[in-house]
Amino acid sequence: MKKILPTSTAGSLPKPSWLAEPEKLWSPWKLQGDELIEGKKDALLLALKDQQHAGIDIVSDGEQTRQHFVTTFIEHLNGVDFEKREVVRIRDRYDASVPTVVGAVSRSRPVFVEDARFLRQHTTQPIKWALPGPMTMIDTLYDNHYKSREKLAWEFAKILNQEARELEAAGVDIIQFDEPAFNVFFDEMNDWGVAALEKAAEGLQCETAVHICYGYGIKANTDWKKTLGAEWRQYEISFPKLQKSSIDIISLECHNSRVPIDLIELIRGKKVMVGAIDVATNIIETPDEVAHTLRQALRFVDPDKLYPCTNCGMAPLPRQVARGKLEALAAGAQIVRAEISG
Repeated sequence: MKKILPTSTAGSLPKPSWLAEPEKLWSPWKLQGDELIEGKKDALLLALKDQQHAGIDIVSDGEQTRQHFVTTFIEHLNGVDFEKREVVRIRDRYDASVPTVVGAVSRSRPVFVEDARFLRQHTTQPIKWALPGPMTMIDTLYDNHYKSREKLAWEFAKILNQEARELEAAGVDIIQFDEPAFNVFFDEMNDWGVAALEKAAEGLQCETAVHICYGYGIKANTDWKKTLGAEWRQYEISFPKLQKSSIDIISLECHNSRVPIDLIELIRGKKVMVGAIDVATNIIETPDEVAHTLRQALRFVDPDKLYPCTNCGMAPLPRQVARGKLEALAAGAQIVRAEISG
């Protein structure tokens, strides 16, 4: 019998201190060559064990083999020069030095497929794998070739589809596309962003998800969040289009996000990943707090369509804090399962 309220994470988990500097984004690797390859595998297994120990149902790689959820994928593509960098405004929030698109983009080999096969060899649990979405990819680059955000997004969608199909063949059960840009560029999202996302997911038989977040708990993002007012209603613009899309699961942030829970009504009929863990604080939620968030969500989504998960990315957290939060998520979901089964 399939478990109701299966728990999962948004994606990243903290890396061990021997692999990369802890509590830091874009942290450089501390190992090199064959040691780095083996170290990444060891870290992936540790992330798996942490999830299993906590009671997480749908496991992931914890993004242990990548420095960043967008740029690590792009590093493996042709047509992007990481030595030639420009400063651009990312998500319309902060400036960052990014690589430059200098020619036609293409994928000459798989990026994460071997990692997915490795994870599949070590667990029989469902696996969710995160990939950057097309719009978020173009927003993390300087384009000096296509000179059209839409054209570049469609090229990336084709590349992502190649990777996603091979990940599915490697045993991945849910492929999640991360699109924080959907909470910023609303006109583009409605004009072509969702269509590009659907192109990235085209032909997949496994479940597909889109994760739309408000960003990691770093200063640039927390400063931006202070400008959003008492209610964060950005999902109100993106959800109607996504409700009509071919994507199976919509992932959103709830706990401590100031997102009105009733916005879930706009994606009625879809499966929903509800972020019930706040990653912008080191305070570990209680199971009862998690359960309260899930009960609120169940007013708008059926139990067989609700997936409790974390908010966006746990990479910058201390590992012990992340472990505690995973345990709270699993325990809170169990409380609500017991109430439902009654």
